Amino acid sequence: MIALYHGSNVAIDKIDLSKGLVDKDFGKGFYLTDIRSQAEEMAKRRARIVGNGEPTVTAFSFDDSLLVYGGLNVKVFPDNPCEEWAEFVYANRHSSETGYHHYYDVVVGPVANDGVAFQLERYQEGLIDLATLTRELTFRKLNRQYFFGTEMAIKALKRL
Repeated sequence: MIALYHGSNVAIDKIDLSKGLVDKDFGKGFYLTDIRSQAEEMAKRRARIVGNGEPTVTAFSFDDSLLVYGGLNVKVFPDNPCEEWAEFVYANRHSSETGYHHYYDVVVGPVANDGVAFQLERYQEGLIDLATLTRELTFRKLNRQYFFGTEMAIKALKRL
């Protein structure tokens, strides 16, 4: 079992996948991290952006053996950026334009921060190739995120 954290401007009593935003790193879904300080920073940022509520971290337990043996469709990226991760994030961040959609229940991998968004834009404009994009992303401070995109995946989370 591992603890996962969600940072927001409100406590999460019931996860509602319809509230997820499109064009996020791994698509529309519910995002968590196993790094509490990362969730705390996200909670502060979310409260500041929304302009109401209080920074709140909601904790969940998750049986991480389900990533291998649980019947879930799972994609786990390495902790460091790779070309496959860069292409996946690029596709998801442009899904409202392209209609891209993946069918993973859970995706685990690095977070693409604002510096990453700049590099993805350069890639989209043809200013850099995929190898350069991946190399540039390697030097960014990245954190880990867990994406839960289906009701079956959400059922595996237990609120602490």
